[in-house]
Amino acid sequence: MSKSPGERVPVRSFWWWKRRRSALLDIGLALLAAVECSASTIAFFSARMHVSALGAVGIALLGTLAGGSLVVRRRWPAVPVVATLLVLPAMLGVLLLVVSLYTLAETWEWPSRRRRVVALSGLAFAEAGAVMAFQVMTPDDSVAAERTPLWGLVVLSLLVAVGLTVAPVVTGLYVGARRRLIESLKDRAHGLETELDLLAEQAQERARRARLEERTRIAREMHDVVAHRVSLMVVHAGALERIAVKDPEKAAQSARLMGEVGRQALNELREILGVLRMDDERPQEPDSLAGLPRLVDQSRAAGMAVTLTVSGSRQEFTGEAEQTAYRVVQEGLTNAHKHAGGAQVSVLLAYAPNGVRVSVVNACPGGERGAAQLPSGGNGLVGMRERVIALGGTFSSGPEADGGFRVEAVLPSRLAVRGDRLGRPGAARPGEDGP
Repeated sequence: MSKSPGERVPVRSFWWWKRRRSALLDIGLALLAAVECSASTIAFFSARMHVSALGAVGIALLGTLAGGSLVVRRRWPAVPVVATLLVLPAMLGVLLLVVSLYTLAETWEWPSRRRRVVALSGLAFAEAGAVMAFQVMTPDDSVAAERTPLWGLVVLSLLVAVGLTVAPVVTGLYVGARRRLIESLKDRAHGLETELDLLAEQAQERARRARLEERTRIAREMHDVVAHRVSLMVVHAGALERIAVKDPEKAAQSARLMGEVGRQALNELREILGVLRMDDERPQEPDSLAGLPRLVDQSRAAGMAVTLTVSGSRQEFTGEAEQTAYRVVQEGLTNAHKHAGGAQVSVLLAYAPNGVRVSVVNACPGGERGAAQLPSGGNGLVGMRERVIALGGTFSSGPEADGGFRVEAVLPSRLAVRGDRLGRPGAARPGEDGP
């Protein structure tokens, strides 16, 4: 079964050993320590007294038990040290002493258990120094003992004791600290890898949402543009069909208007779809409230009885706000073309201190309603409501008491352009270069 790069492979353990080679190493060290303890002790006592066969067997058994304590050094690191301290006065095992102190310092956490490490290491140092002093002060050669001064023997004993106890403790502390540092770095790297995977998933989710929002925005813009322009073209086509024979001059005028509206629709579609091209970095001019008179004139040219009323002092709003207000008027006129043919339509643009209000109100349609039947998907007003509410404004649409229909939106004043651009005729809108 394949493993991912960040997945940890479980280690097959043998008792308290994580690897078999660790078990073989500890067993081998225990055997060597048992042989050394037994041999050194028998040699020490044989040089000073007679050792019987039974005594030698007892010393060998004691040395085997002391040296065999290294088998459990990874599981209970204090056991070999305690065994060393118990047999050290009568039995000198260099391998047992060095390995047990090294294991004690390497495996126990530092400084959480520093007192135990220091205490056991200090006892081992004192006993080792005492044993070495006893051996060097009672040599077999009495003449050599007389020539060597007492302070020299003390210094020699201390140096040997330092080499047997301090050196393995310091080495164990260093190796243990290094091992814990490596483990912490591995854990941190594993955590960072997991975090990076999570961040990658979140980035993919954000990218998916961004693509969905962009598709929704483009679909909304295409609906706003296509619905209005195509509605005008259908109205002109219906009028052209009725007057083609009766009034050729007016029919030609309607045909020209249809061509103009079609070109405008194509241009706006190119601007919307241009954002999908990576090589098209030209800034696009958004529709704004300044284009409402032209929008009303196009509907008037299509035969709609429409009026535009502007009240209040002219203010500049952000590009998105002005485009949204423009689209609300555009959607209202499109709905009037679809459902209120021949009815009187009023467009209101009102600037106020608390923002800007746009509304499109058509009267009850008369007998000419349905001159050109236009399809409707029912999504235009829903999209307008979403756009206005997203900017913090209010949107309302519904029938009037006289049978007409009203579409109205109010955008808050916080969307107005502040500073030098506020209320200045010809001031640059966001995204344009100033004079």
